Amino acid sequence: MTRPKAVPGGFGRRALIATAAGASLAGTPGRSRADTPAVKLGYIRSTARRPTISLLDKQAPDDGLAGAKLAIADNNTTGQFMNQRFELSDAPVRTDDEVPASLETLVGQGIALILTDLPAAPLLKLADDGKKKGLTFFNVAAPDDALRQQDCRNNVIHVAPSRSMLADAVAQYLVWKKWSRWVLAYGSHPDDALLADAYRRSAKRFGARIVKELEYKDTGGARQTDSGVAQTQKQMPVFTQGLPEYDVLVAADENQVFAGYLPYRTWDARPVAGSAGLRPVTWDPNSESWGGTQLQDRFIRMAHRTMSPLDMQAWVACRMVGEAASRSRSTDPAVIMQDMRKPGFGVAAYKGQTLTLRDWDWQLRQPILLADGRAVVSISPQAGFLHQVTALDTLGIDRPETQCKLK
Repeated sequence: MTRPKAVPGGFGRRALIATAAGASLAGTPGRSRADTPAVKLGYIRSTARRPTISLLDKQAPDDGLAGAKLAIADNNTTGQFMNQRFELSDAPVRTDDEVPASLETLVGQGIALILTDLPAAPLLKLADDGKKKGLTFFNVAAPDDALRQQDCRNNVIHVAPSRSMLADAVAQYLVWKKWSRWVLAYGSHPDDALLADAYRRSAKRFGARIVKELEYKDTGGARQTDSGVAQTQKQMPVFTQGLPEYDVLVAADENQVFAGYLPYRTWDARPVAGSAGLRPVTWDPNSESWGGTQLQDRFIRMAHRTMSPLDMQAWVACRMVGEAASRSRSTDPAVIMQDMRKPGFGVAAYKGQTLTLRDWDWQLRQPILLADGRAVVSISPQAGFLHQVTALDTLGIDRPETQCKLK
């Protein structure tokens, strides 16, 4: 007797039960996989790339897309037992002006479930344009708290963590370590200001104290020159000179202008966290707990590179659709989303806890990894940070704080 194939990601139990009962519709004589109903997903994917300080941080051309493809393969592994098939349509865009045409192309293909890694402004326009068409968008990249607060939309599921979730993850660990005196260094871009606000909120929330703030002005110019290392070695100590006594330097630099130059170059011998040093991420290539090695190995075999946080967020979004389709036994996007929004819905993601949705803003609850580029140092929420519902709600905007009115 042939042993049933295990389904990747811990989703094999339902498939094995179906096999044991002889309920595999995909194996019904006379029925081909091409005849199986398809759950169609689209991915409006930005191909614009920000410059990075480290060559190791440069985005792969298929960043995000590769994670989504792996999840589609995983969904189809389970789907063969549920008489379901999953398809993904890639819709890359270079500029915001190309987004409306990409959306129309996907809608023309009958796609109502769409991943997007666009920034906040084009994402909001997509959500508003897609509301009357019955479209649901999975935000796999934009961290803006406003998208979960005053600008929240009922047809947007936030798989990417918010800035407040990421800042809270760092803050909990620093407070647990009793590194409660912070210097906050932030960049001069609007995104950096929003991230700095998130760290200020986190410091106040968990009892840390920001003893000094520094703004690093982005004056442009070449990031890498022949004399760049020598210049940086002189600039960073001066930038961090003369500070009051502190435990850790927290950097808010979403545009990767200066934070990567801070470790080992500060005037005082202090650790760096935030946008460099100890960083909050949804995934790290060194994550091996709870079966993470299995996911990493499968991803490397498929993509010939390691898995990024964006890959993981896209993988989770597609797996959420796959799990809801399996639970509801439907390929109808409306039925799938109805099941996903039920209180009991959850998805496994190699993080030791089931990921669930907050019903007040459709943010996905999830542990946040704290990594230094070589190892996973810790995982938040930290022990001792308690919550009456789930410790995962100690990260980000909790129900009593929300300004979201879903519409």
